[in-house]
Amino acid sequence: MPELPEVETTLRGLVPVLEGHRLVRVETRRPDLRRPFPPDLRQRLTGATVTGLRRRAKYGWIDTDRGDTLVFHLGMSGRWRIDPAELGPHDHFLLQTETGRTLTLNDPRRFGSIDLVPTCGLEDLEPFLKMGPEPLGSHFSPDYLNQALAGRLAPIKALLLDQRIVAGLGNIYVCEALHLAGIAPDRAGGKITRPRLARLVEAIREVLLAAIEAGGSSLRDYARPDGQLGYFSKQWRVYGREGEACSCGGTIQRRAEGGRSTFFCRRCQR
Repeated sequence: MPELPEVETTLRGLVPVLEGHRLVRVETRRPDLRRPFPPDLRQRLTGATVTGLRRRAKYGWIDTDRGDTLVFHLGMSGRWRIDPAELGPHDHFLLQTETGRTLTLNDPRRFGSIDLVPTCGLEDLEPFLKMGPEPLGSHFSPDYLNQALAGRLAPIKALLLDQRIVAGLGNIYVCEALHLAGIAPDRAGGKITRPRLARLVEAIREVLLAAIEAGGSSLRDYARPDGQLGYFSKQWRVYGREGEACSCGGTIQRRAEGGRSTFFCRRCQR
């Protein structure tokens, strides 16, 4: 599933194509993705000018001059394609600007979503209403994390994946950040000292920024809007490396939990 760095990379790729441009063609090529497309989507977007693009957790926001924001989620396999040579069977949503540039949302598994909502009420909508702070924002600090985890006995990995605590973190980057911080994924969140939480906050930011710089991680279905693959997977410290040597000399292990795999090194993560 595309995670925060992939969505951020996607938005950066869409900015030069969309920002400041008028939408002259809006087309849904099937009735739905994970849920139905808004029935008035074409009417409200056609002729609108894109005023900005933003990200909230794993969602992309495309603002328009009509006071509406297009909210998209890439689901398991979604990606935007810029100026495709031809439309394929999985290009389910299309935007075209007055300059002739074409964007399609390609989603083979159709677990993604498209919504169109009033810009002024975005933060009050589910699922944004109860989301925690952005991990790259100023509100995500060691003091905040110390307070949010106080008394919590759940494993730190599960707590970091809880969008109510911090928004946008996913399995790959939590595994990577915990390894970089030297914290075992099964350690109780409320028992981690503040100095170690400070290192964890730093590690989360370091991992996310490196992944964004590398264009994200290329899993089975993810590619950037220009079709290029992300290369952060070449920098993975533990994810997907079961049985390989850790940088500390230990051996990377994998544990399956609730449909997710946790990769870690018992020697250097405590």
